[in-house]
Amino acid sequence: MVTTVNKEIFAKAGITEMPTTMEEYTKDLQDIKAKGVVENPLNIPFAAAEGLSTHWYQVTSAFGGSVLDDKGNAQFESPDSPGYKAAVWMVKAMKDGLVPAGNINVTDSQGMQNLMAKGITAATTSDYSGNVGTLYDVPASSTVVGQVQYIPTPGVDGPAANLGNPDGVGIPKEAKYPKAAAEFIKWVTSTEIQAEFAGANGPDKVLPNYPTPSRLSAMKELTDSGNLTQGEELTDLLKKSEPVFPAGAPSWYPEFSRAVNTNLHAAAVGTKSVSEAIKAIAATANGLAKDNS
Repeated sequence: MVTTVNKEIFAKAGITEMPTTMEEYTKDLQDIKAKGVVENPLNIPFAAAEGLSTHWYQVTSAFGGSVLDDKGNAQFESPDSPGYKAAVWMVKAMKDGLVPAGNINVTDSQGMQNLMAKGITAATTSDYSGNVGTLYDVPASSTVVGQVQYIPTPGVDGPAANLGNPDGVGIPKEAKYPKAAAEFIKWVTSTEIQAEFAGANGPDKVLPNYPTPSRLSAMKELTDSGNLTQGEELTDLLKKSEPVFPAGAPSWYPEFSRAVNTNLHAAAVGTKSVSEAIKAIAATANGLAKDNS
């Protein structure tokens, strides 16, 4: 997860030095809106889906903490905790108009493709690494070519760690052709193909909206090819990245994530307060942690 900003939109608002703290970041977004450069400069995907959960994890990190301890217990119940502050900040951004009202039903990928890539928003706090090269700088899918850049995610007193968000691919037990599926997995996760999808052999070979390769070998090949857009910046961010769950994701993660995104969605809609949403998420986490201890 990385933070992206449209440097041209920031410059039109008179901002030439990128923010390093959440206070500066918030003020810059408020200035962009107040000066009429962009009406709703911040892209947060508030649809009740996984992208909202992962966005909250990144903003929680920006406020200096994590959401679960190594036993799966909630770390965000206190109003003074980073997770609680992150939820307040996100919901307030929606209510203050920093986030487009329509984002209440926008997923992470939709926001990237239809808002950031079209210059409708100016920043995404939890974007996909690699999106500059495979989305924002691709003329066929973007109107902001050359405008979007990665920045270290702003934190409390300076840049915060970017979180690694691992994905996996598997074969359902009911699959009709498991051997063919296994061959596909070998192909799609191979070093050569992952690097090519992300631009190692030029933009015409890019798989639209494909993020940075998940294999380090593919990342190295892509970097060595010289075709990794803002490769030095991404490499530096990768070195300083941290896992969302230092002890590993709990086995009950899907249930936890559903509690996160449905309750934060409800808080953004206004059917719950942030306090109620946090209590519901914490009750789910603590209950699951206890049942599985």
